[in-house]
Amino acid sequence: MRAFVTGATGWIGSAVVDELISAGHQVVGLARSDRSEQTLLAKGAGVVRGDLDDLASLRRGAARADAVIHLANKHDWGNPAESDRSERAAVQTLGDALAGSGRPFVVAAPLSGLVEGRPATEADASPAIGPDSNRGGAENLALDYVAQGVRTVIVRFAPSVHGSGDWGFVNFLTAAARKQGVSGYVGDGSAAWAAVYRADAARLIRLGMEQAPAGTRLHAVAEEAVTTRAIAEAIGRSLGLPVESVAPQDAGAHFGFVGGFFASTMTASNDATRQLLAWEPTGPTLLAEIDAGAYTD
Repeated sequence: MRAFVTGATGWIGSAVVDELISAGHQVVGLARSDRSEQTLLAKGAGVVRGDLDDLASLRRGAARADAVIHLANKHDWGNPAESDRSERAAVQTLGDALAGSGRPFVVAAPLSGLVEGRPATEADASPAIGPDSNRGGAENLALDYVAQGVRTVIVRFAPSVHGSGDWGFVNFLTAAARKQGVSGYVGDGSAAWAAVYRADAARLIRLGMEQAPAGTRLHAVAEEAVTTRAIAEAIGRSLGLPVESVAPQDAGAHFGFVGGFFASTMTASNDATRQLLAWEPTGPTLLAEIDAGAYTD
């Protein structure tokens, strides 16, 4: 297949591009800078210049592709409404370009906010509906295109997609530990996160593009639940720092924007995903990666 990938030079997207090329697919990535363009060309991928606000570039990329994999997001933590607006506009533009084609449309989504009190399952529908909801209701919007002849596949990502070079949540937690001189967890540390190794997540994206039926929700989850206290303890070991509880009301000051996420439980099962695609994660666990020094370089 010829796959158009947004977020193609991001943390997850760069691994997806490598996975697709290794499997014999052609890749065209969205690039908003000369550096991103050169990175993609060096891998043997094609390039469409533009960004999430350049809707014409999204239409061009989708029109020439056999599949679209949408991984990009602004992640503007200071202005989440702008991130939500941009995400919804991008999904609508890509969905419109694919309507009636039967082509796969793989859309990244978070696990946060799905359910409370238990791990989320692939059968759980996102409660975010409409432009004013989380991420602009993009997951449900993308699924609406199934009725318009699009093979939409939602891939929900664990809050930790880990590996050497990760610049995501665990990287921010490590930076906070260095700054504060202590590796903290919120409250009693019983909140928990799902986790997945980056290469395993990239392989799941490819399998979903190739095989998953329209309307499928997949969970990019290898470990269902890793407690935040265990994460903090591993960071403390890796940095040689003490580990302490941080009061919930102090989480923002201690951790920055990631404090609210670190206080939240975001867990999920992956039973249906494994069964559907015969996907078996093989990468190291989150704690093993932290202990191995993936976040201390």
